[in-house]
Amino acid sequence: MDKIKINMLSKADTVDGQGVASAYKEQVNLIKEGAKDLFDVSINKHGKFDIIHIHTVNPTYYLKMLTDKKAVHVAYVHFLPDTLDGSIKLPRLFFNIFKKYVKSFYKKADEIVVVNPIFIDPLVELGIAKERITYIPNFVSHEDFYQMDKDKVKAIREKYEIPHEAFVVLGVGQVQYRKGVLDFVEVAKKNPDITFVWAGGFSFGKITDGYKELKQIIDNPPQNVKFIGIIKREEMNEIYNMVDCLFMPSYNELFPMSILEAVNVRKPIVLRDLDLYQKILFDQYTKAADNEGFSKIIRKLKEDPEYLKEEILKSQYISDYYSKENVLKLWKDYYTRIYKAKKEQN
Repeated sequence: MDKIKINMLSKADTVDGQGVASAYKEQVNLIKEGAKDLFDVSINKHGKFDIIHIHTVNPTYYLKMLTDKKAVHVAYVHFLPDTLDGSIKLPRLFFNIFKKYVKSFYKKADEIVVVNPIFIDPLVELGIAKERITYIPNFVSHEDFYQMDKDKVKAIREKYEIPHEAFVVLGVGQVQYRKGVLDFVEVAKKNPDITFVWAGGFSFGKITDGYKELKQIIDNPPQNVKFIGIIKREEMNEIYNMVDCLFMPSYNELFPMSILEAVNVRKPIVLRDLDLYQKILFDQYTKAADNEGFSKIIRKLKEDPEYLKEEILKSQYISDYYSKENVLKLWKDYYTRIYKAKKEQN
């Protein structure tokens, strides 16, 4: 059989600090390297293809779905329209128009891939047939995110002016209200003997919801909080290695790549108690509903070595589950299935 021709369409990597860009790069590299015997993969090319896999909701890609009737168009759903609330601030009219556009984009695609099974029911409510929706989780390479030796970790802490003996808590993501940045800072204030580091910045600049308030906090953080800005992805493994746990107090999430990256480095994860995590993390993490709860967990991780070991084992379980081999097989089966179905229609 001839190789199935797949064209990956994405503009995710034009904006720094987005999890969508990380997910896109991991998925493309996984297919290009792990399934080159089955698929001929192109990126943002013109021409005839069997499958067009669309990673971002750009208008030019919408036009592509309208004009190209021969290829199977796959929309990769990293977010739902309602999850945009709390991320960007636009005039209400424009914001509502954009949300309607996103809904129309998803409905126009032949096939939908979701990164979290919790997205399936809302998409069905939008009018998308359930049989057109497939869940395939994100993936993070163990070659890119791994444990480093103690001497390297020591050097990294020196680079960021963090004491070797400090217990360090990491937050990752764009600086936005929905990411729980304000809660991150409040928990830090409750624990002045612990160092809190946030890796991420204003990827969308001044249209970020709450920009003024958040900018003021970044410019004048508590003494034990460091905002280190947007870090290049190839440098993030160093960041995970220099910390003791990942703390994500987000109010609204999708399938954070930072969680998969952190568990590869065997770091405990502390999350807000959100429904979406239950199906993808199998209760192998610690959770709380408020800042008091977060503070208690983080203190216990710092003060109880046995508890810390237990939480590290949970992270190892998640890392092992989302293995390269498992996720690659899902993509191989998926692309082959939708290609054959389209061929039978023609």
